[in-house]
Amino acid sequence: MLLGTVLVLLLFGATPASAHAALRSTDPDDGSVVRQAPRHVTLTFTESVGLLDDSFRVFGPDQRRVHTDEAAHADGRSETARVSLPGKLAQGTYTVAWRVVSADSHPVSGAFTFSVGKRSATTALADTGPAEDPLTRGLYDAARYLAYLAAALLVGTAAFALLCRPAHTSPLRRPLVAAWWTLLGSTAVLLLLRAPYETGAGPATAFDTSALGRTLTGRPGLALLARLAVLLPTAAFLLRLSRHRDTRERPVTLAIGTALAAALALTWAAAEHASAGIQVPLAMTSSVLHLLATGVWLGGLVALLLTLRRSSGEDLAEVVPRFSRIAFASVTVLAVTGVYQSWRGLGSLSALTGTSYGRLLLAKLAGVFVLLLVAGYSRRWTARIAAPAAPARAAVPARVPQPVGAPAAGQTAAESGTREPETPGEPETPDGPAKPGSGSGDPGIRRRLRRSVLVEVAVAAAVLMITTVLTGTLPSRAQAEAAQQAPVGALPPTTEITVPFDTGTGSVTGSGKVQVTLDPARVGDNGVQAIVFGSDTYLVVVPEVRITFTLPSEKVGPIDAELTDRGGYWSTNSVNLPLAGNWTMKTTVRVSDVDQVSVERQVRVEP
Repeated sequence: MLLGTVLVLLLFGATPASAHAALRSTDPDDGSVVRQAPRHVTLTFTESVGLLDDSFRVFGPDQRRVHTDEAAHADGRSETARVSLPGKLAQGTYTVAWRVVSADSHPVSGAFTFSVGKRSATTALADTGPAEDPLTRGLYDAARYLAYLAAALLVGTAAFALLCRPAHTSPLRRPLVAAWWTLLGSTAVLLLLRAPYETGAGPATAFDTSALGRTLTGRPGLALLARLAVLLPTAAFLLRLSRHRDTRERPVTLAIGTALAAALALTWAAAEHASAGIQVPLAMTSSVLHLLATGVWLGGLVALLLTLRRSSGEDLAEVVPRFSRIAFASVTVLAVTGVYQSWRGLGSLSALTGTSYGRLLLAKLAGVFVLLLVAGYSRRWTARIAAPAAPARAAVPARVPQPVGAPAAGQTAAESGTREPETPGEPETPDGPAKPGSGSGDPGIRRRLRRSVLVEVAVAAAVLMITTVLTGTLPSRAQAEAAQQAPVGALPPTTEITVPFDTGTGSVTGSGKVQVTLDPARVGDNGVQAIVFGSDTYLVVVPEVRITFTLPSEKVGPIDAELTDRGGYWSTNSVNLPLAGNWTMKTTVRVSDVDQVSVERQVRVEP
């Protein structure tokens, strides 16, 4: 019941818009001057967007951060984002930095300005902050690639067992189990990394329970949750497939397997480019078919390779032609759906060379072309294995005329002195004795086919890697639409301070560094984030991190930042530094009940 509900939400919750949200309008308008201070800031996008805890950061004319309420959708419209402003705003120019998650699961960000009463100079350069954390992005992309690879292997191997019907399926059990567990693990990792991927934070924030709860309420999180749910009945299906091989149940088994494979493919289509853009229902159908055809072809190649290595050769004359026909049908589906998706994502032919999406698409097409060349070479050996044998004919001895003086009936040839005709042996074909397939038992032909299939698998893995990068790249059509929007405004930069520490315990957590980010390092409210790295340069979890600020020249402080443990990092959004100057930031790191150390660093706070 839960699985069906989630899939329905994913399928029918998609809205037609442009893949990757583009900012359509702002209220107040970008660069406008309003007489009275607005009560809200409202953004309208080209598609539905998801909101984050820090979707808005507003900075005043003095570059100080303005306190705002939590972001929400305006009037319940999912394509909008709104935040309330304080009752009184001073005259001058305000900068609004925003970050949301588009319907195709990718985070987007930007900034704009508006002025109250009159414009004021903004000295900072445009800076919307880091779009992503490199480590988080790398881990997320690696998990996505493993998920694609495992899904292709799972679908293709199961399809090979059902449709090609090899005599022995034992060589296919291990890859099926490995693919299922890999897909389960990679999906779980994607679910954990989803929150830091959206916010651009480090991977340590993946264990923040509040962030995980927000992930489970968004479209990408629901898609990953649905994938985990589909994997449960898939495990039961694979178990039944390995134990029962009754040919009478094959239609039912094939129908169940097709439904499960389509449900798995839908969890990708519902959370990526197909779920947003023009012609969404057709695009999602095309995406599901594209993913299924990819799995049947590429996963089937791995299954064929294992069958060629382990099979005795008796059934290859039937198995290989069956897979050849299935592979041809899969390639046809890939060609049709691929052309449609390319047109939908590109928007124009010039985008093929003028955008990152187009260049990646060209690289994918080149890889597919090489793959087809290798597949054509493999078909030569496939044809030899599948070549039918000449039909055997019963040997009927010809009647030989008897000359005068031939031996009488019942008299042997030896007695008569004549030679008996030789008994015909096995019927022969022009190429030798009849066989199930002319090359099914030839080790040389099987060896050459194995090598060519192995090359196909290697090239297919490379193409799949390019596809993974392509699905995370802004489509050219959306990029062109986003480029038509107004340029971003000026955003105050952040200040990063590295604080080394050493408690003298000699352990990995006993020494290292604390990466402290002060945002925007100006008078007024500031945000503070602290991430602790051990002596091995990896993230570590410590019992306590405390940061205080003191301004000795004015005898102000210490002001406790009151950091909160966010599950791997420490942060706060409300540290009020009332005066400009060189503040002393004291960072205390406690690594055990008795071991702690305090380190001081100077921080410049601008007016």
